[in-house]
Amino acid sequence: MVFPPRGDKRGGLIMKTICLYFEIHQIVHLKRYRFFDIGTDHYYYDDYENDRSISDIVERSYMPALETFEQMFQQFGKKFKVAFSLSGVGVEQLELHAPQVLTKLQELNKTGCVEFLAEPYSHGLASLIKPESFADEVKRQCDKMEEYFGKRPTVLRNSSLIYSDDIGHQVSQMGFKGMLTEGAKHVLGWKSPHYLYHCAMAPKLKLLLRDVTLSDDISLRFNDPTWDEYPLFADNYIQKIAKAPQEEQVFNIFMELSALGIAQPLSSNILEFVKALPAVAEKEGITFSLPSEIFGKLKSVDALHVPDTLSWVDEERDVSCWLGNVMQREAFQKLYGIADRVRIANDPRINQDWDYLQASNNFRFMTTKPSNVGLDRGIYDSPFDAFTNYMNILGDFINRVNALYPEEIDNDELNSLLTTIKNQGDEIERKDKEIVRLQAKVEKMQKEEDKLKAKLDKVAEKPKKGAEKPKKVAAPKAEKK
Repeated sequence: MVFPPRGDKRGGLIMKTICLYFEIHQIVHLKRYRFFDIGTDHYYYDDYENDRSISDIVERSYMPALETFEQMFQQFGKKFKVAFSLSGVGVEQLELHAPQVLTKLQELNKTGCVEFLAEPYSHGLASLIKPESFADEVKRQCDKMEEYFGKRPTVLRNSSLIYSDDIGHQVSQMGFKGMLTEGAKHVLGWKSPHYLYHCAMAPKLKLLLRDVTLSDDISLRFNDPTWDEYPLFADNYIQKIAKAPQEEQVFNIFMELSALGIAQPLSSNILEFVKALPAVAEKEGITFSLPSEIFGKLKSVDALHVPDTLSWVDEERDVSCWLGNVMQREAFQKLYGIADRVRIANDPRINQDWDYLQASNNFRFMTTKPSNVGLDRGIYDSPFDAFTNYMNILGDFINRVNALYPEEIDNDELNSLLTTIKNQGDEIERKDKEIVRLQAKVEKMQKEEDKLKAKLDKVAEKPKKGAEKPKKVAAPKAEKK
């Protein structure tokens, strides 16, 4: 048992548990693309920078962190557990540039101490404007997780923990039992993030809320010598949890995996700090749990009302870092204005470009907001430069989409095609479920037949009760001459 069900006690205290989660996503860097390239160059990516950046992050962060987790699983067994989510775009980049990371994740998966979550394939913002695109992306990412790790996710985290009541309602309809989001002060008010909540519009969808302070202590402040808690040690960190009110049960520590090695360099001893956490936590009676375990064991204490969208980015904890200015909104509307046509065209090369152009970092580079977290704009000198380059690429991409599915086709025909596609998808899904059901039925009947056959064979081998043994017949004596 990971921790006692709600109401059980240990030493007079309700046992506390830590939910540790890491995001793995990789930016696909766009190349410098000028107005005169539109119509002549349909390749938008900086291959050198993509290879360089992912090789750097794998060497300095991903592999050292994952190897550390492997050592911890060997030392502590199932007393230590970690959840991950990988964007589909991130997986594609790892397949191309660093397959050893995926191999290591598969090895960790075999320990039973890891859970892989669902998220949008592109790490994009479709949930804010196109429910159909959002659902399709999540399904494709789940397919990818099942392909690599043998199990479909039952818990979802949206890009950058984006969440609202409406998004939660859709996620519940998609069949997920739980979701991760931000424990933002303006949403919680006087409430604590250390409880399990549920979606206000879909009570069956349970919610885990990130503890902002505990998460940022590691991901943002750990190596900051001006911080009043510097240096941070594992025992001091765990004491913050141990001293929390006894009825507070769940402490959700969520961050990017790159925090271990990039945001907080390996020279800061960040991995030694992480390695010390399980032993210190065990002394305080604090466990580690996976999201699905928590959703399965605890009951929600209340609904979480989120009418306006929140995220884990910046002080505002909203979506203004992606859609806060006119340039961002213009690019966003242009991109998703062709979403339906992209779905109908269903061209492999178009689909891949669509995923890469949706990634939220493309809009983040256009922000004009000040931020307490440093923003590396890469090749861009300014948000205006980022906007211009992106819109040039988007202009070429839209032309390619329209060439496959002309813009002149009216909305009625478009809607008719979309309805047909949806109906076909629903029919295929129904047939797939029926096939699975029939296969299970056939397997059950086969097992019953095998059992019956084995029983009959056993009965046939045993002599019947009360049956007379055959009498020995004496051989006839030879006649005397």
